[in-house]
Amino acid sequence: MKKGYLKQNKTSFVTLLVLFTFLVFNQNASALGFQETSQSFDEYKGRIIGNDTKKPLVFADVSVINSNISTITNKEGEFTLKVPKSLSGNSVKVSFLGYETQEVPLRNLKGENNTITLNVITTQLSQVNINVPKDARALVKATLENREEKYVNEKTLMTAFYRETIKKRNKNASLAEAVVKIYKEPYSTSKRDAVELVKSRKNTNYSRLDTLAVKLQGGPFSALYSDIVKYKDYIFDEELFDYYNFSFGNSTQINDRQVYVVNFEQQPNIVTPLYRGKLYIDAETFALVSANYSLNVENKDEAVKLFIRKKPRLVRVEPEEALYRVDYKTTPDGKWYYSYSNVQLAFRVKWRKKLFSSIYTLNIEMAITDWTTNITSALNKDNRIRPSVILSDEASGFSDPEFWGEYNIIEPEKSIESAIRKISRQLEKIERKE
Repeated sequence: MKKGYLKQNKTSFVTLLVLFTFLVFNQNASALGFQETSQSFDEYKGRIIGNDTKKPLVFADVSVINSNISTITNKEGEFTLKVPKSLSGNSVKVSFLGYETQEVPLRNLKGENNTITLNVITTQLSQVNINVPKDARALVKATLENREEKYVNEKTLMTAFYRETIKKRNKNASLAEAVVKIYKEPYSTSKRDAVELVKSRKNTNYSRLDTLAVKLQGGPFSALYSDIVKYKDYIFDEELFDYYNFSFGNSTQINDRQVYVVNFEQQPNIVTPLYRGKLYIDAETFALVSANYSLNVENKDEAVKLFIRKKPRLVRVEPEEALYRVDYKTTPDGKWYYSYSNVQLAFRVKWRKKLFSSIYTLNIEMAITDWTTNITSALNKDNRIRPSVILSDEASGFSDPEFWGEYNIIEPEKSIESAIRKISRQLEKIERKE
């Protein structure tokens, strides 16, 4: 038996079991389609690369200055940005961890084939800590140890905004948004977090999904499990840890803090699809500040087993990419906590008797909007979300216009921060009622 098969079930840590099922086509479903007024927008497509490696920057942030329009790059460093013509005089801000932020006037961009190069920030770290490990592997071990000292080690109640998007050939097919409460267990325990659904809504265009529905099974837990400090055993348990190679990258700064950069990838003799990416580790506390990583999908037959639970017999499904990002923030007393995560999946779907295949892209985002360790309310078991839930089945459509806003429209091109601002007052009202 080749090395790597013993732990295969461990690698499917994000419970994104993609369930392919037949649906009865609803001729009136197109009424739920997204309102796209392309004539009032300019579309820009391009690629973000680093000047040091000339390689694509994955999860680079691309936003229009003085607006709430933003997006992030995929595994090829590519982005698509739709900008209202009324903002054509604005500039685009491009940022990525460890690189200098760049601003580009929209008038300098073409509709397609734009390449934006970011300059790397190289920081010579001072000897902040005489106990700094000289070996990258030892530094990662130190980062994953003593979590109770570096991270909030009390039971915490978090409020979060969650969004999941399904696209077919870059066209929006399904959107779901939710406000959830996360009952987060201390980092020193192995007890899993619980999630309660506060509000949710969805919009699905079944004509774009044809008769094939792509459902995300896992919902907010898919984002929550990317907290690799809390759920380290999914990637870096004792046995899997030995399957990786670790090396130092160029050190950098994040929010004026000195940060080590560690590259990791699975060893070449490992058969099981594992992960590769970058860990950004605070030089003073050895806490994880951020991580960008991806699943190795080169072995498609093995990689697809980590995601597909059920599919029609005449359909072949192949994973094209699986990208993950997680960020942490600090409390006023210097403790770190989970604050944001993003998951991007892409699958190629080919019907046996059809000439062409389709690419379905699934994107998940979750951002913490508020948190407290002074928990006065108990988990509402009636609204508790199971890790196996399909959020789009739980979502309540457009049944609460007072909460979501006067026009009650999901805006896929808007940033998640914009959505949070829109519902902040409604969240405060709910908290006051409680």
